[in-house]
Amino acid sequence: MRERTAGLDSSAAGDWVSQKFLESAIFLRMKALADDPTVPLFFGRLDYDDHDPGAPEHSAGEHFYVGRRHVSDEVGDPMVVDWRAPISLPFYRASRTEPMGVRLRRRFGFQHGAMTAYEDEGLLDPVPTADDAAEHSAILEAEIERPRVGPMRDIVATIQPEQDVIVRASLEDSVCVQGAPGTGKTAVGLHRAAYLLYTHRDQLSRQGVLVVGPNASFLRYIGDVLPALGEIDAQQTTIEELVGKTLGRLNAKYVVRGEDAPEVATLKGDGRMAEVLRRALWSRVRVPDEGLLVPRGARRWRLATYEIEETVAALRARGVRYGAARAMLPQRLAHGILVKMELAGDSPDDRVQDAVARGREVKRYVDQVWPAVDPARLVLAVLGDSEVLAAAAEGILTDDEQRLLLWPKPPKGPGSARWSLADAVLIDEVADLVERTHSMGHVVADEAQDLSAMMLRAVGRRCSTGSATVLGDLAQATTPWASRSWDDALGHLGKPTAHLEQLTLGFRVPGEVIEYAARLLPVVAPGLEPPRSVRRARGELDLRAADSPRHRDDLLAEAVAAARGRVGSVGLIVPDALVGHVESLLGSAGIPHATLGEEPADLDEGVVEFDVPLDLVPASLAKGLEFDHVVLLEPAAVVAGEADRTTGLRRLYVCLTRAVTSLVVVHAEEIPAELAQH
Repeated sequence: MRERTAGLDSSAAGDWVSQKFLESAIFLRMKALADDPTVPLFFGRLDYDDHDPGAPEHSAGEHFYVGRRHVSDEVGDPMVVDWRAPISLPFYRASRTEPMGVRLRRRFGFQHGAMTAYEDEGLLDPVPTADDAAEHSAILEAEIERPRVGPMRDIVATIQPEQDVIVRASLEDSVCVQGAPGTGKTAVGLHRAAYLLYTHRDQLSRQGVLVVGPNASFLRYIGDVLPALGEIDAQQTTIEELVGKTLGRLNAKYVVRGEDAPEVATLKGDGRMAEVLRRALWSRVRVPDEGLLVPRGARRWRLATYEIEETVAALRARGVRYGAARAMLPQRLAHGILVKMELAGDSPDDRVQDAVARGREVKRYVDQVWPAVDPARLVLAVLGDSEVLAAAAEGILTDDEQRLLLWPKPPKGPGSARWSLADAVLIDEVADLVERTHSMGHVVADEAQDLSAMMLRAVGRRCSTGSATVLGDLAQATTPWASRSWDDALGHLGKPTAHLEQLTLGFRVPGEVIEYAARLLPVVAPGLEPPRSVRRARGELDLRAADSPRHRDDLLAEAVAAARGRVGSVGLIVPDALVGHVESLLGSAGIPHATLGEEPADLDEGVVEFDVPLDLVPASLAKGLEFDHVVLLEPAAVVAGEADRTTGLRRLYVCLTRAVTSLVVVHAEEIPAELAQH
């Protein structure tokens, strides 16, 4: 297929414009056909029964190989059908109680691109006994137990029925997935994006698909999943980048470079701020002091103040954006003048109305009544002027909250302001009130529990006419402004009717590790169902106590050395405050590593995240990642590094659940009491 695409001749196009379009199409097609030779193109086969009425149309008696993408032969006949095609659905959903027309399901096992095993499951055989039903697919088990090395990989060969229901949800439906650690919620969200791109290719190619992740390291970790499935069109970004683009579009000098205290950031992220900003914006529309006088030829035409007030009120009542209504006002005023002319016996046409609307008098009058607004300047006025804030926040924010919001020393202008992320989100809100934000066809929001109400509104604006897949775990909410319920979060996102799915079966975190971490759940998320590991391997949990910091460092070095000597990736998770200290230890020991959070350009040559034997992970960046072996340093310091104990325990819960095979906890400080043996 790649050879056929590469052999296409763009010079056959009729003109140079068509040739450029054809060259671009060939380039994108070649990019989509790029593949890793160590990853098999097919992983299953379906043999349909000859006479089963449950079989899909035209499938009776046929067999199909199922793979990551569609593969055709020289004449275009399918050799492998895409896992997302309707014909592939029974591979994930069929069972002996509901065979869906499938006589036999075959799974293939591979190692390094070479087939090593296959196993058959006869779905039309007699219903199994309880003992038979307890049997699991050895190939599925091997895939789930396989060591994690490098960035996240796709899960097309191991998607479970409850996951497949989410993956194949309709484009019109928004879905919220509450998933415990290791349940595959991130993979499910990415595979749903791939499924929707396949099923609604034309629509989503025009409208776009966006994946919003918690940080840049996380996006690099998941960045290979969609391309491996042949999908290269989806955009991936963080909330910082998302609202930062709005800042840059307003003015290149507006950049995020400040940081708020937790209580200030929490208040700026409160959903009430949306109404405060709306009031502040629309307060700019002024009641005219005098009417509009327009000279035209030898005569002057006048609109009275009451007529203009009625026009302004009618525009506001339409519910359109501030900027759109402002753009309509000149034509509305010009139409009023046109009516005056007609009543006086003139016969003006549309050209006269356009000329009046573009005239200097009307433009000057519109600027006075309905002034243009720079969203950054408006937010600057709200946060920097106590009178402006008091007028907009009356009855919404208390006096103490208003004092907390005000900048101690307002900057001279937006270009010199040290905008924080929370400020940028507020500016993004105002920008949407002025001019509607472009809506994409679908948005995947991962770790959504950590987004504030205002951040959720910013994400929701990007899918106001589309749908969303919301992924998260309330037990892993680690920001001061995090959501406490999905109902609230979905309301702020603008998707209150989204369907809530809960995943509790863990395919990544082993039983011993998840049970240990789950001791924190009664404190951090008492209403959630505890996760259950379905893995046969119980995993390894090792608690190593030191009697001094020096002894702790020795134990840490031993644990890291032991983990590096085993198969799989190694993550050394440390409290943010100890990152520098641990980097020095690793450097002194000559251990190559990558520190998450550093930009790729800042990393040592040849040392890249998730591509080295050891990743040093600040606790604040551990969310969403997984490593075969995890060494966690000083759990008590992880807890102490957060604004309050509950948030700290949630952060610790995240750090404890990153391990796929083994977890070693090294500490000199006392382990948090919540982890004590019950």
